[in-house]
Amino acid sequence: MEDRRTFYLYFARWDVLKKWLIIPFSLYSKNKMKTRTAILFVCMGNICRSPTAEGVFRARAQAAGLDFHIDSAGTHAYHIGNPPDPRSTSHAASRGYDLSTQRARKVAAEDFERFDYVLAMDRDNLEMLQRACPAQFRHKVRLFMEFASHSGSDVVPDPYYGGANGFDTVLDYIEDASDGLLAVLRKT
Repeated sequence: MEDRRTFYLYFARWDVLKKWLIIPFSLYSKNKMKTRTAILFVCMGNICRSPTAEGVFRARAQAAGLDFHIDSAGTHAYHIGNPPDPRSTSHAASRGYDLSTQRARKVAAEDFERFDYVLAMDRDNLEMLQRACPAQFRHKVRLFMEFASHSGSDVVPDPYYGGANGFDTVLDYIEDASDGLLAVLRKT
């Protein structure tokens, strides 16, 4: 009987010790051993600018042989589950970018931790993201156009209520900022 109790106590203590050894390691591996840089593009409804940025950046990164986790989201929940605006899809396709598999979603609280870059298309969305973002992750939230070098604007204008030229301008700006972001990420 004494041997069984000692045997049981030994394994009971091992279970406690094992939890202390395994849990911290799993937390470490989950948070510290991330292999890919994660980028989130954000606009208001996630149907025009941010899905275009996701598609353009994904294509340019793949062409450069680089592997990133790339996603897009909106600050508002107007279009959750919907594909990108047909005008965005059409204009992107005319330049060889495929947006067809994307679906709109709203920025989630965990995005601020999960993504290394949370890139807003304009100042209104930047302010919304900064208000929602926990203080320890605010350094990740920036304007996407900070990476542009040729466009002469600090924001990607919303083409939703305008004509076809607006969607071409959005693509021009996004291609410029995507190239700049890729250049920065190649250095890191």
